[in-house]
Parts: sequence; C-alpha cells; structure tokens
Amino acid sequence: MTCFDRTDLGLLLLRLGTGGVLAAHGSQKLLGWFGGGGLEGTGAAMEAMGYLPGKASATAAGLAEAGGGTLLALGLATPAAGAAAAGAMAGAAAVHAPSGFFAQEGGYEYAASLGLTAAGLAVAGPGRLSLDHLLGHTVNRGWMVPMALGVTAAVTAVVVGARNKRVRKAAEGEQEALFDEQAFVDE
Repeated sequence: MTCFDRTDLGLLLLRLGTGGVLAAHGSQKLLGWFGGGGLEGTGAAMEAMGYLPGKASATAAGLAEAGGGTLLALGLATPAAGAAAAGAMAGAAAVHAPSGFFAQEGGYEYAASLGLTAAGLAVAGPGRLSLDHLLGHTVNRGWMVPMALGVTAAVTAVVVGARNKRVRKAAEGEQEALFDEQAFVDE
C-alpha cells in the first residue's frame, strides 16, 4: 500500500481549486451557467474584444477552460489540460493588459494567476491522487509537457497577435480631437 504525502495532497488541492474555477468559467461561456452569456452572448463579447469569429472564439475558449479545468481537477492528461487552460488565460490576459496588472483596476492579475497555476500543474504533474497515476500515466508522459506547452504557446501567439493587430487597426481610425473646438467658438 502506498502512502500519500504532502506533495500529493497539495497537488490535489491545486488541481481541484484551479480546475474547478476554470471549469465554471468555461461553462459560463459554453452553456450560460453561473450567469454566463452562453455561446451567443460570449461570442458577441469576444467579437467586441477583437477575437474573430466571435462564436468560434467563444467555443474554443470555453472548451479550453471547461475541458482543461475538468481534466486538471481529475488529474487526467495533465500536460494537455494545463496547457489548454494556460492558453485560454493568456488570451484573457491580453484583453485585460491595457488596464494594468491589478484586477481591481480591470487588469490581468486574475487571468495570469490561473494561467500560471495551470501551466505549473502541467509541468509538475498531477501527483499520485489522480486519474493519470491510476491509469499508469498513459496520457501524462514527460515528452508531452514541452509538446503541449509549445503547441499551445504557438497557437496562442498567433490568435492573440491577430487580435491585437485588429484592435490596433480599429484604434487608428479613432483619433482623439487635437483641439477643443468649443474653445475656438467661444473666443
């Protein structure tokens, strides 16, 4: 009989907490649960944020969060689950970055925390209190970690880069007035 140690319990708590939060966020996007917009509402919001097409972007983000979060909580396919969740959170952080770091100011603090925790779990592994361990780590091999994180980083860079380009281009057409026209009329 194997005794579980503090590391196994700590990883279980991290997986359950992070995975549960991510799964709830993803279900808001996909199913409209917990006050979420579902695919229609989230799709419209994604388009407003510069992610096109909106419904496909909402589906991808929802699956990465709900699927990645559920798999992290279960400790199954941990490298892929953590990478998918981290990629979704990088996309969210890109939206919040102009507001700075702290969440109270609308910044990327929360998304970064979830993303880094998910990536950390992908690297560290799920521990012995997991389905990966129970199944002999068939979907949690060492080579899968750099592969999952590398592919996710590349895809995320392309998606976020395209979004940022669209946002910059839209902002170029919205130049602020150089002078207060009313001040010239009053003179």
